[in-house]
This record gives sequence, C-alpha cells and structure tokens, in this order.
Amino acid sequence: MVATSLKIAAIQMVSVKDWKSNLHQACLMIKEAAMAHAKLVVLPEFFIQITGQDDGKRLDIAEALGDGVIQRKLSQVAKECNIFLNAGTILIKASDKQYYNTSIIYDQNGELLVYYNKIHLFKFKDENNEYDESITFKAGKDIVSADILGFKVGLSICYDLRFPELYRKMGELDFILLPSAFTYTTGKAHWEILARSRAIENQCYFIAVNQGGIHETGRHTYGHSMIIDPWGRVVSSCEEGNQIIYATIERDVIAEVRKKLPALEHRVID
Repeated sequence: MVATSLKIAAIQMVSVKDWKSNLHQACLMIKEAAMAHAKLVVLPEFFIQITGQDDGKRLDIAEALGDGVIQRKLSQVAKECNIFLNAGTILIKASDKQYYNTSIIYDQNGELLVYYNKIHLFKFKDENNEYDESITFKAGKDIVSADILGFKVGLSICYDLRFPELYRKMGELDFILLPSAFTYTTGKAHWEILARSRAIENQCYFIAVNQGGIHETGRHTYGHSMIIDPWGRVVSSCEEGNQIIYATIERDVIAEVRKKLPALEHRVID
C-alpha cells in the first residue's frame, strides 16, 4: 500500500526511575495517539528508563533483540492499536558489560519491521555535567532506512543529529525519525537549529522527539519536541513535560518543495 499522507504522533516524556511506570505511561500515551488517528507513533530515547550520568544502572533492563517483557508489550500495543510504532530506544544486550541503544519499529501486526543501533555515541563535559556513552554502549555500524506505507523513512537517534553525512548515505527520504534525550545545555543551544537544518538539506519531514524536563535523577532534558516540514517550517511543537504533538506527512508537500528547489538533483559531491 502506498499512502499519500501519514498522520504521525510524537510522544514527549519525562521518564522516571521506575521502568514499569515508564512503560505504563508510554502505553497510555500510545493509545491516546491511536485514538486521535495517528498511524505512526514515536517515543523518545530512553523512554523506558533515564538515569543521571551513570548509564551502567540501566544494564538490568537490557534485553536480547526480539525477546523480553518490554519488547513483547510494545509489540502487543502496536498490534492492538493497529499502528506503526517507533519504540524510541530500548537497551539491547551486546555483551555482559555493554549494550546497544536500539530504535525498533513495529508494524501494524506487532511484528518487528526494522531496528537501528545508534552509531554516534555522545560525549560531553562542562563544569556541571559529564557524559560518555562509550563506557557502557557499543556503537552500531549499519545505516538503516525502512518503508512505511510507501514512505521512505530514515532511522537515527539523538547525537546522530549532528552528523549530516549519516542522512546523505540513506539517499532521498520522505521523513526522518530522531528519538532523543538531548541535555538541556546542548538542546537550548543547538536542538532546533540542527533539526531544522536536517529537514531543509534533505528536503523531507523531520520528527524530533525528545525527553523534556527535570527527571527524578536530577538530569534535565531539553524537551521542545518538534515536527518540521521539508521547507524547514516547524509545523508542530511543544515545550516541556509529558505531551503528544501531531502532524501529517504529505507526499505532495515533499514533491512541491523538491520541484521548486531541486537541490537534491544539484548535488555533485557524494
């Protein structure tokens, strides 16, 4: 089936320490989005659990790909709601001490359609915060895109946003998914600028779904989830807190932008 439009719901969360509470909250919001006729629902990075600066504390909820309580529940809710579900990111075991930060898409039957392991691992240090994902994460290697009702979608996660060459490698896309947990510091400075830039240069929709608020751990994520059209216009957004934003991907809008400004055809450097 090739659709001419696709209604998307982006779920922003302020995840807490208890992963079961987060899973319950996510499922409630997924069902709310489905009731609003969204056909693709997107969760943020680390929706199942967000820690402070010690990512090692998440290891106890890492699962094998395709198995585990968390994945079974997400598959079930996708099927029950008859939606495509981009399950933000969950932790997939890579070894006893490391795991992948993995973004999974389930189809309307609850089947695993595609998955992507985050390639670029975040590292940041200032006078107040220090993060180094490479301590407990293993970097993915494969660039991944998928087909959803005839739309070509590119998969990416958080820090990937800063690397435009990743999206160029995917070829022409209709929209890009970016579940994130941007810090307040980096988000305030760069979030919107980067997200709109990726939409403009790829002439496609960009769905930037963030964690948004002050967490029980003390970590402060930026929020400001947004959906951006191929001209770089923010068509839907929010600030902080648990919220759902909606927008409809229109194939005609993508075609119109590329017709009046055929920048993708003018590329001469691979």
